[in-house]
Amino acid sequence: MDVRQVAWRSLYELLGSRVRRPEWAFMNYGYAPLDPRQETLALGPADEPDRMCIQLYDHVVGDVDLRGADVLEVGCGRGGGSSFLARYRAPRTVTGVDLSRAGIALCRRYRHAPGLSFVQGDALDLPFPDDSFDSVVNVESSHCYPSVETFLAEVHRVLRPGGNLLFADLRGKVAMAELEATLRTSPLEVVDMRDITPNVCTALEVDDDRRRALMDAWIPRPFHRPLERFVAVEGSSTHARFRAGENRYVSARLVKTTTALI
Repeated sequence: MDVRQVAWRSLYELLGSRVRRPEWAFMNYGYAPLDPRQETLALGPADEPDRMCIQLYDHVVGDVDLRGADVLEVGCGRGGGSSFLARYRAPRTVTGVDLSRAGIALCRRYRHAPGLSFVQGDALDLPFPDDSFDSVVNVESSHCYPSVETFLAEVHRVLRPGGNLLFADLRGKVAMAELEATLRTSPLEVVDMRDITPNVCTALEVDDDRRRALMDAWIPRPFHRPLERFVAVEGSSTHARFRAGENRYVSARLVKTTTALI
C-alpha cells in the first residue's frame, strides 16, 4: 500500500468512525441535468435530500439494464450508491466493496435491501473469483488508487464477458488526459465517455446550502476549513478549479468484449 493509498484510507477510516450518522449516505459531488426537458428522476421522500448525489449514479448507469444482474460497486464509501442501485434498478445482487473497515461496518449497520451486501477489500486486489459480475460501478473513487491500470485489470478479471464498467471521476486537466488514455488502452473497450464537469459544478451549487448545513451539524468547527476543499463547497479552491476548467470530471462506460489475455 503506497503513501497516497494510506492517506486516503486514513481519512475515510476517520470519517467512518467519527461521523456515524446514517443520514450521511453519499460523498460524491453530484450531477445536475442541464437540459430542462430531461425527465426528472422519481425518488422516494427519504431519498430526495440526496437527489444530486443519486443523480450521478443514475447518470453513470444510464440505459444499462441491471435487472437480474450481479453488480459490484468498487469504492462504495458510506453505501448510499449501492443501496440506491439495489432498491431502484432491480439487480439480483449488489455487492459494495471498500478499503475502509469503518466504512464497511457503517454500511452493514445502516444499508439494507434485498440482495445487498458489503465486503472489505482492495480495489487493486478484488476478493472475488473471475467472471463474477455483470456490471462494476466505480464512482468518484479511482483518484485514490495508486494504479488505475491494476484496477482496470481487476475489473476485467471479475467481469463476465459482455459486462460493463460504469465509471465516473475527477482529475486535474493534465491528469485527466492521462486517465482518458489509460481507459482507452485498458483491456476493456470504451463505448462512451463524456465530460460532465458543468453538470457536476451545477450540482455542487444547487446542493451547497445542504452540504454546509450538514458540516455545521456533524463536523467540529476546527475541521471545517480543510473539509470545505474536500466537500467542494462554493468558495473552496476545489469548486473554483472546476469553474476555471482546471479540474475536469468525466463519466464513461467500458465493456469486456472478449476474454483476451491482458
